[in-house]
Parts: sequence; C-alpha cells; structure tokens
Amino acid sequence: MNGARTPEIRSFGDFVSFFLSELKPRGKLITPFNVISLPIMIIGLILIVIRLVKGLGAVTNLSNQFPWGLWIGFDVITGVAFAGGAYTLCFIVYILNVEKYHSIVRATVLNGLLAYMFYAGAIFLDIGRWWNIYNPMIGNKFGVQAVLFLVAWHFLLYMIAEAVEFSPTVAEWLGLKRVRKILSGMTIGAVVAGVFLSTLHQSALGALALMTKGKLHPLWFTEFIPLLFFVSSIFGGLSMVIFEGSITHKVFHFKLSQDKIKAYGDILAGLSRICAGAMLAYLLLKLLVLAHTHAWHYLNTPWGYWYLFEVVGLTFVPMLIFIAGARSKNNLAIRAAAMLTLLGVMLNRLNHVFIAYKWYIPLSQRYYPSIGEIIVTLTIIFAEVWVFRWIVHRMPVLEGPPAWAKEEVEE
Repeated sequence: MNGARTPEIRSFGDFVSFFLSELKPRGKLITPFNVISLPIMIIGLILIVIRLVKGLGAVTNLSNQFPWGLWIGFDVITGVAFAGGAYTLCFIVYILNVEKYHSIVRATVLNGLLAYMFYAGAIFLDIGRWWNIYNPMIGNKFGVQAVLFLVAWHFLLYMIAEAVEFSPTVAEWLGLKRVRKILSGMTIGAVVAGVFLSTLHQSALGALALMTKGKLHPLWFTEFIPLLFFVSSIFGGLSMVIFEGSITHKVFHFKLSQDKIKAYGDILAGLSRICAGAMLAYLLLKLLVLAHTHAWHYLNTPWGYWYLFEVVGLTFVPMLIFIAGARSKNNLAIRAAAMLTLLGVMLNRLNHVFIAYKWYIPLSQRYYPSIGEIIVTLTIIFAEVWVFRWIVHRMPVLEGPPAWAKEEVEE
C-alpha cells in the first residue's frame, strides 16, 4: 500500500507549487477506458456548446409533448437515487455508530459529492433558458412553495454538507493539521444535515411526478410516489456503493491494506442484507399502492407486463439474490444483484419521466433520446469518473487518514 505524501504548506506559493506537482499524470495514459472516454468527452463538449448556443432542439429530441427526456430522467433523477448511498452509509456509520462500514465512507461520500455536482450540470443543460438557472433558488415566477424551489435549495445545501464531510480528507492531503481538526469537528453536524436534506429531496423529486396525473400510466402514478422514490434510493444507492466499490477495490487495490481487502467480503454481505430489507419494504409498498389504486386489471396488458418486469424481474429477483449472496457470502452473486437493482431503479425513474408518460400516444409519436443526448450523458459520466480517479490517486480516500491524523483522533 502506498503511503500518502504529506506536504508542508505554509504559504499560497507553497500551495500553488504543490498543486501543480499533483497535476502530473499518475498511472498509464493509454488504457482502454482513456481511449474510449476521451473521444466521447471531446464530442460531448462540442455538443454542449452547440446546445448552449442554439438551444435544446439542436441536440435533443425534446418537445412540448415530452419536455423531459434522458438528461432529467437518467442524469438527474436516476443519478440522485444512485447517489443515495452516501446519506444512507453516513447515517449507518455516524448516527448508528456501525464502524464496520467506516472504511468505505470516504469513497462513498466522494462519489456522492461528485455525482451531485455533475448532475447539477445536467440540470443546467436541460433548462431551456439556461441563463435563468438562478430562478429556482429565489422562487422567481413560481414562488417559494413550489417543489422546484425545495429541490434547488436541497441540492445546494446537500452539496455543501457533503463537501464538509469530505473536507477533512482534503486537509490531510494538504497537510493542514489545524484546519483538519476544525473540519473533523463539523462532520457529525454535516452528516445530520445531509441525511435530513437528502431524505427530503429524494422524495421531492418524486413529488415532481405528481404533476403528471392523467398522463402517467396508472400502474406508476400514485400519490405515494415521493415515498417510493425515497425507499428505492436506499437500496439503489447502496447497490451503487457495491458496484462502484467493487470496481474501485480492483483498480486501486495497491492503496488498500490486507485487512481492508479481507474485510470487504463482510462489508458486501452486510450491505446486501440492508438492500434486501429495503427492497422488501418497497415491494410491500408497491402491493399496497396497487390495492389502493385498484390498478390490478392493468397487469394483464402489455404495459402490465412491462411493469412486472420492473417490479418482479428487477426488484424481487435481485432481492432474493441479495439474500442468497449474503448467506453464502458469494461476492459474485451480490455484485450481480447490485447490477440488476441498478437497472431496476433506472428503469423505474425512466418510466416515470418519459417511458410510461403519455402511454396512450402511438410509438411513432413518442420521445426517443437522440444520439447527442446519449453522448452528452456519457460525457457527464466519464467526466465524473476522471475526477474521481484523479482525487483517489492523490488524496487519502481509500487508505484512510495519515498517521498524524490518527494520532490526533486518539488524543
């Protein structure tokens, strides 16, 4: 395991010199990921410029009939659900004091912070008049009681909370001992605020779908969408922790101690049990919603089969795999269940945004993402991965705090 180098920064000049030295590439430059992602990101940046200059119609297939598409459905609403692992894990570790998962908190918080930062960028791109992006923050035009006002402020405040949670890692990277001590003292407060804010805006994103009454298929529309979005963000977020963590442990294994590598199997088993419990609660809620809305008769229709594929095939089945994987401590089964769960959460969000929206319209008149929308989405994902990789290569994210920080905690 490589030890993190602690600089001595006593002036702004020292910081600039250190930061410039850290910009030097780490690892191989020619890799399959770099070769695939770089051209896509270059094309994506060009498309983003075209979109900002010429408008949404120049790049997307959005219309007045279908104002929300891939950028909102996947980049924002699905992405926020996937980032739910940060608030869930912080609640487990810092509030419930379950130290078992402490070793993966930093990577999870970093992933959540970057996700929100890049998803905010996706919102920026999806707004028709992007120069008015500040309006939701001040409640202009629609008032401070609007759901968008709530979501906008929760996004901003939650990003600040996650930045505070991750800030001790940055202080350790820079060798700022006094600053690190102050920031560490703010962690619990930031966690409490983050859990509170994330709980609200996960459900608030579901509240946006309440505006689609009469347009969203009855199998998906219910006044309980906010609650369902919140519960699904728990197992969706933790599934992303399993998926992302497994890749991170493989790519950055040289930064991990043998103890952390050996303990990771128990961590995966524990996360899979939590996922299974949350998925069981979600499925029971779905049954109650079906009974409440009297939508049973739709199940024996093409849309009903699609609904069952989402609920049974991509929620109930992976729940069973999670349970079996946790019992046998089969990491491969747990990872497979996590991937199926991520597909299920993604499909659920896309169904709410545009697949099951205006379900009565012929297929030929429906919205389909353009190639430009797909490339921009891939650009956002790849850019996040590049930034995540850059930070993990340089900051003590996986290996944990340096020796001086550990001594400070013991004191």
